[in-house]
Amino acid sequence: MEIFLIRLLQFILAISLLVLLHEGGHMVASKLFGVKVEKFFIFFDLGIGKWSGKLFSFKPKGSDTEYGMGWLPLGGYCKIAGMIDESFDTEQMKKPAQPWEFRSKPKWQQLIIMVAGVTVNFVLALFIYAMVLFAWGEDFVEPANYTYGMRFNSEAKALGFRDHDRLIATDRGPIKSFGGDMYRDLSEARTVEVLRGGRKITIHLPGDLNLLSMVKNTPRFVEPFMPMVIDSVMKGSPAEKAGIRKGTRILALNGKPIDSYNAYNDEVGRLSDRMSEAVTPADSMKIRKATLVIAQPNGTTDTVSTVLTAELQMGMYNHNVLRDYRNTHVSYGFLESFPAGVKYGWKVLRGYVDDMKYLFTRDGAKSLGGFGAIGSLFPPTWDWHVFWLMTAFLSIILAFMNILPIPALDGGHVFFLLCEIIIGRDLSENFKLKAEYVGMGLLILLMVVANLNDVLRWIGVM
Repeated sequence: MEIFLIRLLQFILAISLLVLLHEGGHMVASKLFGVKVEKFFIFFDLGIGKWSGKLFSFKPKGSDTEYGMGWLPLGGYCKIAGMIDESFDTEQMKKPAQPWEFRSKPKWQQLIIMVAGVTVNFVLALFIYAMVLFAWGEDFVEPANYTYGMRFNSEAKALGFRDHDRLIATDRGPIKSFGGDMYRDLSEARTVEVLRGGRKITIHLPGDLNLLSMVKNTPRFVEPFMPMVIDSVMKGSPAEKAGIRKGTRILALNGKPIDSYNAYNDEVGRLSDRMSEAVTPADSMKIRKATLVIAQPNGTTDTVSTVLTAELQMGMYNHNVLRDYRNTHVSYGFLESFPAGVKYGWKVLRGYVDDMKYLFTRDGAKSLGGFGAIGSLFPPTWDWHVFWLMTAFLSIILAFMNILPIPALDGGHVFFLLCEIIIGRDLSENFKLKAEYVGMGLLILLMVVANLNDVLRWIGVM
């Protein structure tokens, strides 16, 4: 429960900050051009019956703007006088246009008002990345320094990789660290340079590997090779009852050879797949019973049996060899951090945009996540370094998604404005209102699908 609350607090704080600054961009630009902002809300105050939908609101004396927070956490909005937006206020639009309304301003001013929120979010992300690099620098372990190298699945081995290869570079550049960028480079690479047995080997790739499959397959395309060496065992756990202790190696699980901790996790993953199909408690208990071949630190080999927990856990911790590898730390001065932050942020944005093509595939749709998935990205303990990295990442996502030409989003308003500039006349208010309804409906549908995926993953269906 404590972990859930810590993640929830981080999520709410990050989203509230981003929405506040996004809508603040619209409000500042509006007031800069003399446009009235009637409401400024974090989250939507969608009314239900006689309830206004407001958690709280206030209006400073002498101000035209009501400030507050709604209950529906789908973003936020500032109600700009004289435009069709998510407030769906048609009564104002029936009245004659006033000089302080959005519709009375030149198109170039309207465009600036519409892109102001996205601009704030994008600039904010770059600024956060710069300050994170200034405050903490960068820490990473180059795959070339992985003493045990990598472990590859059958697809990767068919392309020429071998277990224990150390990844050095692709034709796109050096491989800096293990992670999403490495996977993306491998998926698009034509050649990969690896260190094998002290020699550099070049492996040729097709250049169009499916990134989503590389990451989602079990086992994954590539991951750090983790030798099976137990570091510690929980008291009273199935591992302790089976005689496993520090330094023990598991050689087989249910008759399947185990050559690494990676292989052990793969087998547990297969048991988890079987567990999801179990119907009766007897079915579950049968899956939980495990027979192990273990090698003790003194060299003796034993065959033992134990019963895994309901979550298929053994209650043991493997030695993390990544901590043994040479770490690279890069520090940045204050002025150096800004170009580095821009470069980092641009790389994140480019990767996110590139990955959007997988959204329209079956697996991509299944990978959509809602509030639960986003919240789980935050660490289980409060870590300002990770918090700010996640906030910057969400800021980039918010900026990119909002600029898409979808009605009800900033990009939809920008698209309509550009159309009006091209055709030389305003689009009908009825058309824009209907488009706003369609856009809002699509967004709500997307949110329902994403959060439904969270629920299905939580109950083990996906």
